Amino acid sequence: MAKVTISLDSDLAIEVMLLAGTRSPQDAVELIVRDYLQRGHRTEARTGDLTDPDRLADRRPAPEDGR
Repeated sequence: MAKVTISLDSDLAIEVMLLAGTRSPQDAVELIVRDYLQRGHRTEARTGDLTDPDRLADRRPAPEDGR
C-alpha cells in the first residue's frame, strides 16, 4: 500500500492521539480514518445507496377514505 505524508497542526495531532489512545500520531490518524470509513460503510448498508430504487420511494401510508 502506498504511503502519504500529511502535515497536521500539533494540537490536532495530540488531540487525535488522546482520542485513539496511541503514542504515535501516524497510528492515531490511521485508526481514526479507518473508523470513519467503517462507519460510512455501515451507514450505507443500513440506508442503501443512490442506486437503491426503494430508497427514495414514498413510504407514507395512503390517507384513509372518510366514508
